[in-house]
Amino acid sequence: MSRNRLFLLIGLGVALLIAGVASYFASSSPDGMESAAQDVGFLDSAQDSAAAGSSLADYGVSGVNNEWLSVGLSGIIGVLVVLILATLLTTFLKGRGPSENAEPGTSSSSSSTGA
Repeated sequence: MSRNRLFLLIGLGVALLIAGVASYFASSSPDGMESAAQDVGFLDSAQDSAAAGSSLADYGVSGVNNEWLSVGLSGIIGVLVVLILATLLTTFLKGRGPSENAEPGTSSSSSSTGA
């Protein structure tokens, strides 16, 4: 196994561990926006977002009664979704690289200006 692959696997493992375990210990205090709305006095006029009824709303997985497991699963799902999106984006951008007809050491978009 290459060092890069090992590094990526260890990084993924650490991210999953943090998302699955440490996320349960995150602060339950209001975030900055919610705290500011509370301080200014318009928190009561807030409306739920369109995603409020989704299966991952409020940092938990709906249908899972154990709070620790629900929060941990939502963190793990979030890490996996980001990993999949990053992989797809990287694969897409890799395919759009310089044309294969370009000479080695040159870029097809570079121009020689004498500045």
